[in-house]
Amino acid sequence: MSYLEQEIREQPQVLARLLTEEVEKARALAEAMRRRKIQYIMVAARGTSDNAGRYGQYLFGAMNHLPVALAAPSLFSIYGTPPRFGDCLVLGISQSGQSPDIVGVLEEARRQGVMTAAITNEPDSPLGQVGDHVLSLHAGPERSVAATKTYTAEVMAVALINAVLSGDPANLAALSTVPEAAAKTLDLAPEVKRVAERYRFADRLVVLGRGYNFATAFEIALKLKETNYIASEPYSPADFLHGPLAMIDESYPVIFVAPSGAMLPEMRFAMQRVSERGAELLVISDDDAALAAGQLGLRLPAALPEWLTPLVAVLPGQLLALHMALERGDDPDHPRALQKVTLTR
Repeated sequence: MSYLEQEIREQPQVLARLLTEEVEKARALAEAMRRRKIQYIMVAARGTSDNAGRYGQYLFGAMNHLPVALAAPSLFSIYGTPPRFGDCLVLGISQSGQSPDIVGVLEEARRQGVMTAAITNEPDSPLGQVGDHVLSLHAGPERSVAATKTYTAEVMAVALINAVLSGDPANLAALSTVPEAAAKTLDLAPEVKRVAERYRFADRLVVLGRGYNFATAFEIALKLKETNYIASEPYSPADFLHGPLAMIDESYPVIFVAPSGAMLPEMRFAMQRVSERGAELLVISDDDAALAAGQLGLRLPAALPEWLTPLVAVLPGQLLALHMALERGDDPDHPRALQKVTLTR
């Protein structure tokens, strides 16, 4: 078994461990945010961690009415023109905590007297050292280059902070159901393998997700790029229908991430429009009508509140990236040209 597959399968345990170990640190961060009267959040991240930040853009806004901006690290590290932060929490998200550009954003925040926090798998890393508050992912060593368990752990950490900050015990209770839901979702592996066999020669596809699962579309597309070297493009359907739809024809597979929730009617409308172009649809959903709209479907077995669905909806995409790589004879643990820790500035 590859490291990538092992790490995909570790995710329910990682998520459960994070919830147990980090809830008090999340409460301390939430209380500090209230004391400081934080007005908005700036997230500094790269790659997979940036996708966890995209999730945070939606969740902090929807659950706690806090706007979220994604930092442009080159303003700090190359242009030397950092913005004024004001009443802000600067949140760094990084698996390794090593990348100088992400660390530099938090260092500048500290120089400006702004509150900082870090989400990382390495609390003693340079990023952890510049965070006033640090949440550990508790994911253990990640030996595969393509991140899986650290991504869902980052998403869980963001969800935990929001649940505690909201002050609603129901949100924290809902979080406790996620590890079991993730375990059930991983049982889709045999079905995903059959999809991978069908797509083994694909060289391009589109992944569509909206709202909380906009981040999921980006993360699935990234995993397919990293492990299968194909042009997998993520979009919100709201953007996709404004122009990129023109490139779709019968030879272009489209993956829809469409769990139940407020966004589902919009996703089903987009499915209809894309189907009119003759594309083959692979639908990841728990909704019967959405699954019936696609030629291929992967049923999410556990119903969760929409804000938590990114923690399970990404799992079939991870499995698809794994099994497509194996079908194509590629090494899923060591993608070409990539290394585990990438240092950028």
